[in-house]
Amino acid sequence: MDDRSISSDIAFTPAVKAIQQRKGSRGGYRRMEERGGFETRVTPELAAFLAERDSFFLATASADGQPYIQHRGGPAGFLRIVDDETLGFADFRGNRQYVSLGNLSENPKAHVFLIDHARRQRIKIWGTARVVEDDPALLERLRPDGYAGTPEQAILFSIAAWDANCPQHIPQLIAGKDVAAALAERDLRILQLEAELAKVRALA
Repeated sequence: MDDRSISSDIAFTPAVKAIQQRKGSRGGYRRMEERGGFETRVTPELAAFLAERDSFFLATASADGQPYIQHRGGPAGFLRIVDDETLGFADFRGNRQYVSLGNLSENPKAHVFLIDHARRQRIKIWGTARVVEDDPALLERLRPDGYAGTPEQAILFSIAAWDANCPQHIPQLIAGKDVAAALAERDLRILQLEAELAKVRALA
């Protein structure tokens, strides 16, 4: 992290603050800054949120500022906590365009965006990222248990600041596996009730 005195300044640049002032929201964010700004380390709340996520978006940019966002998916919790300032994940072989890796080779600034549609929660994490190759021990530490795929390298993300967004405008979506589980439970209960009803009718 650079020498900014307030962690939220990583997002609230002078240009952003000027617009906040013009739009009327600067006062509220100034009070947040007086309390220390954004979180800068992994808290129990963030750890619990990460443990349930099976996907996230990784944003990088080239040296000249061209942005790129890539979706990353895997088993729940595949974005691991390395320590209270570092996240990491095994980078599995995909379409082999390597845009994120190329961007990180010349510009380490990165952003992680996570969203829980079911609970309508989202978390934004600013920081820097680096690609780690030829470290089998680290790759094995980050590899999800039982996950099929070929990990090519590890990516470590150093947290500079993170913040949670309000649920406004997040569509509530339920994962297919959760819907299937709920329907299976309902169907089992229907079968149980039908069996109980048949017994009552037999005794009538």
